[in-house]
Amino acid sequence: MLLYQGSTKDFVQDTVHNRIADLMRQAYETYYRRKVSPSEYSSWVHSLQAVENLITHYQLLDNFIVLEYELPYCNQRIDCTLFGQGVQGERNVVVMELKQWSQATLAEVEGNIIIPTPAGPRMVPHPALQVQGYHQLLLDFVEAFHTELSLSSCAYCHNYSREQYPQLFAAPFHKLLSQFPVFTKEDFAPLGEYLQKQLAAGSGLEIFHRFIQSPIRPSKKLLDYASHMIQGQKTFSLINEQITAHNTIIDRVKKAAQLPNKTVILVRGGPGTGKSVIALNAVAELARMGKTVFHATGSKAFTQTLHRIVGPKAKALFRYFNSFTPARTPPNSLDALICDEAHRIRETSNDRFTRRHLRSALPQIDELIRAAKVSVFFIDDYQVVRPGEIGSSQLIREAAHRLNAQLFEFELISQFRCNGSDGYLAWINNILGLEENDKLILTPADRMEFRIFPSPTALYHAIMAKNREKPNSARLVAGFCWPWSDPNPDGTLVNDVVIGEFAMPWEGREGKPLAPGIPPWFEWAYRPEGVHQVGCIYTAQGFEFDYIGVIFGPDLVYDPYHNRWVGQPHHSHDPMLKRARGDEFTAYVKNVYRVLLTRGMRGCYIYFIDKDTENFFRSRIDPKLLHPQSC
Repeated sequence: MLLYQGSTKDFVQDTVHNRIADLMRQAYETYYRRKVSPSEYSSWVHSLQAVENLITHYQLLDNFIVLEYELPYCNQRIDCTLFGQGVQGERNVVVMELKQWSQATLAEVEGNIIIPTPAGPRMVPHPALQVQGYHQLLLDFVEAFHTELSLSSCAYCHNYSREQYPQLFAAPFHKLLSQFPVFTKEDFAPLGEYLQKQLAAGSGLEIFHRFIQSPIRPSKKLLDYASHMIQGQKTFSLINEQITAHNTIIDRVKKAAQLPNKTVILVRGGPGTGKSVIALNAVAELARMGKTVFHATGSKAFTQTLHRIVGPKAKALFRYFNSFTPARTPPNSLDALICDEAHRIRETSNDRFTRRHLRSALPQIDELIRAAKVSVFFIDDYQVVRPGEIGSSQLIREAAHRLNAQLFEFELISQFRCNGSDGYLAWINNILGLEENDKLILTPADRMEFRIFPSPTALYHAIMAKNREKPNSARLVAGFCWPWSDPNPDGTLVNDVVIGEFAMPWEGREGKPLAPGIPPWFEWAYRPEGVHQVGCIYTAQGFEFDYIGVIFGPDLVYDPYHNRWVGQPHHSHDPMLKRARGDEFTAYVKNVYRVLLTRGMRGCYIYFIDKDTENFFRSRIDPKLLHPQSC
């Protein structure tokens, strides 16, 4: 998706006649079906005038320009992309990020800067780091950059004075700036020469066609690259607020010995915003620096899978939240504790198996902060799915204050799951009644393939077809509305999930012997054989697939007569969740389905047992998206 494309000659005419921002606003509102913000519209008016000045002055009129190009599998857009031949005849693409900043100062966190905004000072990554992230994502996904096109990337801070604010060009940034230069208002001539060198021979339209028609490489799944990350290979590119959060983690750990207080870093983000990517990157980088660091979760499935992937040497880095009680971990003995899936934090680390001398009187959140000089919490407040899990942003804030820790807080916006569609996530939150927003209808602009199937058998066949196209790329999951039996005496699984003629087993139960070829429950998401079992919330949470098939059970139904969601505990077979009643049960089971419906990176396929619920979903979907098989 892009908001404007055309020859640079046409772009100049549209800018000179003051219609460029209006053309982009019209394209934005047609595509996204919502109003563009006044601040974004204003940025187009002012920044694109600066681009037009460059193109006109340096006579780059046989080139092609794209404005607001959306990155593959991501909801972030590149401000300006130019196409043309260089002076040696090479086919070049130039990415240019445009900034209206008039000033900036270095943050106390290395790599980040502070800019003033109407809402107050804001910490952001250095513009060269932001451009580097976009550059690497294009290299990762656009096949043409590995065969026929060259890519260069820069930032243009056209209101910023390097003479007045030289901080962006301090010594620590010199190497980065040599690869991803930042130009300021004094740099009109150097930027013009930079563009001329790469674009002066024109033929921009031909190069744009090669770019836009290039195959897009498949998106990356975290678990496929987890071991590479721990070994120090740069397999995922961080962008925007992900960079800011990552820089803060590394900086605070490096400086922890000199800081008077503990540091708590809270990183909030919805599905696919890169929480686990940042967490694993931070663990790997800190371990290479010789820091005492551990990764912790409350999810056995996620942690056990990581153990298997990273191998015996690195598995000791990955533990559980209840591993850091005072009896096991002295105060401040860790440089950093990276807590992923922090919504799974419990009231205490004690359970019925905890020996008396190992029991702790502290809340689990206090134990985690107490153990490390720097504690980092990655959280999605809408992923609490059972009683006893009390992790929340507010809980972490209150604990940081109580323990006199310096608190840094970040919200991740850049979205890589659900085909990079923040519109799809907003629609899911809205339709489940989790938050008020204006995303009432799922539209083609949301890019997520969402299909309703007439039977669970048809749904399963579609998931199997996706696995044949790309092995191990799709899974079937369901609400916990059927019993979970022990395996048969021969280790085969019981077909517990029965809907009419459809019958499939859940994944294998923990601690039970299984027949050859059946993966243990915690490897259901990773082993190819997992496609032959139905996953539940506890094996799906924390994982991602290209395509997810969801059986939406009767434990949550939409009541069209009273226009509300109704939780039905009598249809649940989750022994923990059934302890909740009324509105509490409904809130938990809404979160369950939000998690299940957002496990897919490219598509979500669904079968509804309750037809009123299905009809409610259909009423909130653009008819163009209702696949023939959905009817």
